[in-house]
Amino acid sequence: MKKNTTISMVLGVIISALALYLAVRNVPFTDLVKYLASINYFWILPSVLVIFISFALRAFRWQVILESAHKVGFWQAFHPLMIGFMINCILPLRVGEIARPAVLQRKENIPFSTGLATVAAERVFDVSILIILFAVLLANVQIDTDLDIVVGKHHLNRETLMAMRGGMFKLLLLLIAGIIMVSFSTTRKAINSLIIRIPSLFFFSGSDFKEKFQKKVCAPLVGFVENFAFGFALVKYPLKICICLGLSVFIWVLAAFSYYLMAQGCPGIELSFAKLTTVMIIICFFIALPSVPGYWGLWEASGVFALILFGVSSKDALGFTLANHAIQMFPVIIAGFISATITSVNIWQVSYEKRPV
Repeated sequence: MKKNTTISMVLGVIISALALYLAVRNVPFTDLVKYLASINYFWILPSVLVIFISFALRAFRWQVILESAHKVGFWQAFHPLMIGFMINCILPLRVGEIARPAVLQRKENIPFSTGLATVAAERVFDVSILIILFAVLLANVQIDTDLDIVVGKHHLNRETLMAMRGGMFKLLLLLIAGIIMVSFSTTRKAINSLIIRIPSLFFFSGSDFKEKFQKKVCAPLVGFVENFAFGFALVKYPLKICICLGLSVFIWVLAAFSYYLMAQGCPGIELSFAKLTTVMIIICFFIALPSVPGYWGLWEASGVFALILFGVSSKDALGFTLANHAIQMFPVIIAGFISATITSVNIWQVSYEKRPV
C-alpha cells in the first residue's frame, strides 16, 4: 500500500476513534444496551425497503447521466453502483467511487475517466440538493440558539451548522467550476494546450526526455481530460439536468424518510420529518471528513450532536444513531456483495489496481 494511502488511513482511524469517543463518553454502556434492547426492530423492514427504493432511483439517475455518453441498461448501472457503495462501507478512502467507473470499464467498455466524470456529476447533484434542503430547513426548523456543546476547544452550535453549510457551498462552486472548465471546448482546449506545453518547462533536459514525457504523461492527460469531458455531456441537455435534479430530490427525501421510519421504533426520538431530515444532512456533512470504512465514529458523533440540538438525550441519541447507522450500512453491504457475485467482480482489483483512462 502506498505511503499516502497509509497516512490517509491512519488519519481516518484517528478521526473516527476520537469522534466515537466523543459520542459515547457520556453514556454508560449498560444504559446503551438497555436502549438498544428497547427498540422495536419491526420498523427495520419498511426502513430498509425505502433505502433500496432510493438506491434504485440512484441507479436510474446514474443511467440518465451515463446516457449522454454511453447508453447502459438499468441493471448495468445498478450493480456497479451497489458495488461502489458496498466498497465504501468496507474499505478506506472511499475507493468505492473509483470502483464504480472501474466496473463500467470492465463490463461495458466505457473509458474509466468518462465513468469517473459521471460519478462526479452525481456528487454535484447530491451536494446541490443537500445544501438547498439544509438552507430551507435551517430557516424553518427551530434550533435552540443558546445551545452550545463544548467538545475540547470547539463549540458546536447553530453557528457551526452555518459554517458547515458555507463550506459545502464552496465545494459545490468548486465542482461546478471544474465541470465548466472541462465541458466547454474553449476552456478545455486551453487546458490541453497547457498540458502539451509542460515539457517545455524542462528546458534543461534533452529532446529525448521531453519526447518521452510528452508521450508518457502529456498525451494520457489530454486523453483523460477529453474522456472526462465526455462524461459531463449532460450539461448539453437541460431536460436531463432537470430530470436528475428531480430524482435527486426524491432520493434524499426517501433517505430522510428511512430515518423517520426507523425513529418510529426508537424510544425518545419524537422528532418531525423535517427535524430528522436536518439530522441526516448534518451526518452527511460530517462524514465527508476522512474516517474508517463505513464512517463509524464520525456518523455517531454527528448524529448525537444533531439530535441533541433538538432536545434528545445523549443516551437516546446514541442508541438511535448506532441502530440507524447499522440499518443504513449492512443491507447495502449485502446487496453490494450480491451484485459483485452476479457480475463476477473482484472487489479488491476494481478498488486498487492500476487502470487505463
